[in-house]
Formats: sequence, C-alpha cells, structure tokens
Amino acid sequence: MRAPGAAPLGWIGVAPGAPYFVDDTGAPWHPVGQNDAISWVELDPLFRRRDVGAVDRHLADLARHGVTVLRLMLEYAQVRHRYFERPAGTVAPHMIQLWDDLFALCENHGLRILLTPYDTFWMWLHFRHHPYAASHGGPLTHPSRALLDPAMRAAIKARLSFVTARWGGSGALFAWDIWNEIHPAQGGDSADAFDGFIADIGGHLRAEETRLHGRAHPQTVSIFGPELVWRPHLAMEGAIFRHPALDAATVHIYEQGTIDDPRNTVDAAVGMGRIVRESIGEIRDGRPFFDSEHGPIHSFKDKHRRIPEAFDDEYFRHMQWAHLAAGGAGGGMRWPNRTPHVLTAGMRRAQKGLADFLPLIDWRRFDRRSLGPEVALRDAGGATVGEDRVARFACASGDQAVVYLLARDRCDAGGLLRRDGAPFRLTLTVPGLAAGTYRVTGWDTQDGRAVDDAVVPVRGGTFGLPDFSCDLAVAVRRQDA
Repeated sequence: MRAPGAAPLGWIGVAPGAPYFVDDTGAPWHPVGQNDAISWVELDPLFRRRDVGAVDRHLADLARHGVTVLRLMLEYAQVRHRYFERPAGTVAPHMIQLWDDLFALCENHGLRILLTPYDTFWMWLHFRHHPYAASHGGPLTHPSRALLDPAMRAAIKARLSFVTARWGGSGALFAWDIWNEIHPAQGGDSADAFDGFIADIGGHLRAEETRLHGRAHPQTVSIFGPELVWRPHLAMEGAIFRHPALDAATVHIYEQGTIDDPRNTVDAAVGMGRIVRESIGEIRDGRPFFDSEHGPIHSFKDKHRRIPEAFDDEYFRHMQWAHLAAGGAGGGMRWPNRTPHVLTAGMRRAQKGLADFLPLIDWRRFDRRSLGPEVALRDAGGATVGEDRVARFACASGDQAVVYLLARDRCDAGGLLRRDGAPFRLTLTVPGLAAGTYRVTGWDTQDGRAVDDAVVPVRGGTFGLPDFSCDLAVAVRRQDA
C-alpha cells in the first residue's frame, strides 16, 4: 500500500528507445497481471458498495504478489446489471460509483488498469438485451455494423470522453485497449474498416485526453489471435502491429490445441514463445508487445473440462516465462477460465517470482531482438542439445539477455514435468552478445529465487549455466561496459 499523502500515482508510457514501459520517473514498469471482471467474485463486492473492504484486501494481496495491472472491461455484458449505460447515453450511477471506488483503491495500492470500453463477446451474444440495440433506443441495428455505423462511432466516442474526463487523469489507468478483439464480423465480414476505425476512435480519445490532461495514455487494440491464422487473406497484421495511432501491440494468444486445450504444460509454452516471436517480427517501430489474454478457453468454455490445479499452475508458469523471455512485456495476461474465475495461489506465486526477477535487467535500454532457435546449447561433452530435448526462449541486445530453458522430453502421463531426471549441465551461446564481463543469474521459476549468481567472462556469447532438471530462467547483464 502506498504511504498516506504520497504523490499521485505516475502515468505509464513507452520507454524511449526500448520496447517496454516506464513510469513518470523513468523507472521500468511491466504489465504483470491478468484479466478480471467487475461481476466476478473478487471485484463483485464493489457493486452497490456491498463490501469495499473485501476488494481492498484483494487488491492489497495482488500488490504483495507483484501484480501491477488488471485488464478490465468497463462493462461486463454476460449479465444485464453491469451495463455502463442504461439507456444508451446515460451512465448508470451505480457504475460510476463502482469505478470511482476501483480507481481510488488501485491508486492506493499502486495498481493499474488496462481498460477496454466494451465486452464485445457477450455484447454480440446477448445483443438483444444490450442498451445499444436499436430495439432499446440504442444506435446499432446489429453488432455486425459495430465498426461501420456512424451513430455507433458517436456513442463510442461519447463513452470514452466521459470515462477519460472522470478517471483519465489517474495514473491508475495504464492504457486503453480501445476495442476488445476487433473482428471482421464487426465490419461486415471485412477487415477494411480496421484502419479507419482505429484512427477515428483512437484519434478522438487522444485529442480528448490531451485537451483534458495535457497528455494521453498509451493505446492498443486487441485481436483473437487465431483469426490471424484462420483468415490470412484479410491481412489484419498491419492494423494490429503497425497502426500509427497505436502505442503498443497486443494479441490474445489462444493457439488451438496447445494453449486453448492443453494436454501437457510444455507445448503451450512452445506455442506462446513462437507466437510472441512472430508478433514481434511484425512490428517495425520497436513498440512494446504483450499478450493481453491467454488460457485454456476451449477446455473451459466448450469442453467443460476441469483442469487439475497442479497442471494449471505449471502450464501458467511455463507460459508466463516463455512470454517474457521471447521478448514480451510482462508475463502475459491470463483469462482465468476456472470456476470461479480466479487465479490459483500457485499462479500468484508464479507472478511474484517473475516480478522479483525483473530488476535483474535494465529494461529502459533493452532494445532486444527476439530469439529462439538461434540460441545454442551444448552438453558437458560439447554435443549439441536439440530443441526436441530443451526448448529455448530468448531475447537479447548487445549487452543483455533474458533466456528461458524448458525440458521437452520429461512429461509424465499427466502432462506435467518429472523432477526426478538427471540434471542438465549445459553451456549456452546467445548470438550478438559483445565480449565482456557479465553477471549471469540463474533463476528457479518454481521457487521464485536465484539459484546461481556469478560474474563471468563471456566470449562469443558463450557461458556456462547452473544445473537444472526441468526449467531455468537466466538474466544476463554486462558489468564492464
């Protein structure tokens, strides 16, 4: 909790010259958190102020576990009593109170919000009930016109104007996801409207924030990642990764089979790392990239399969480290996909372990390249260790690197990694590291602590690693530059 009388929480912006984030003081800041909802069990007591203290204690616990951000929708349209406006154009007083309280609590605990104005998933499915439906006096005849209809755009702008006027001055607002999971179906089965929609809505919001606050919060637009694979002919990558109105790129990483319906805890991480690398490869201007939704959505929503907690904890931990090491900002943002929608205690410990690792790198000047197969491993006899045995995720500049190594050949019948195998004793080569003296810190991701910390000479990007049996994170930072 922040000290009484402390200065207002500083704003978050993009680091100059590095694809990460900083606060007003120039200190590095990472989005470590998950998706939540105002009608889910941990935040629901704020509605009508039924138990503000319970939410206060919950947010304090998040901060203790290194969480820095929650991704939230302004309304959650699965239920009909959390609409932000009712009727359209009239903001519900109970929702104003809820968000007044939530912003104040987040300020108090140093937490921030990645805010998206609409729950587009449930809005589509339950559109007949939504206040924006023309049948209820709203601006829209059908959600397939959401990106195209002039009256709908006016309503979106009015909502964003209200929100930034009331809460946009707060540093607790990290960034705007100005449209949740932009989709061709919302533009008449075409992506042609994406660029213009982002420019129009994002430009309006930026102008409003600049007028009201003298500056603007970062903006992004999310997409359901598999759509980029399913509909390559629509060429949506330009809008998502390179639109000039956006400050960061985000994707919802729900790879089919490995992530959305996992059978082991390793293939999901391999998929996460590959998608992060591919996404960073689409970016041309060095803007930050991060996953803003992932998780076992198909297992939960369609198959109704209950994932054992031990499996889910390991699956979560492996993916967050793959995300960070492949070059993403933070550890990715899980959609809980559990009953109820809360993260487990093991996932919270994993977040704390990742948060404690972050100070080992100077992110403000870490103009990294995303690597992977380029990182070489050799065993004690000098033989190459292939990716079939150890998956590698890495990002590096000329004088720093983050590496995550994950055993691929040790899954048991339940899809978890066995911990009784012989330890790996490996030498690592990171291409592009300048010769010099480096601090190399090996990190136990399960216990969330350093297991080795040594200052060593590095030539040709090569150095030895501490032994490990399942996985290992490594921070590499030059000391003599």
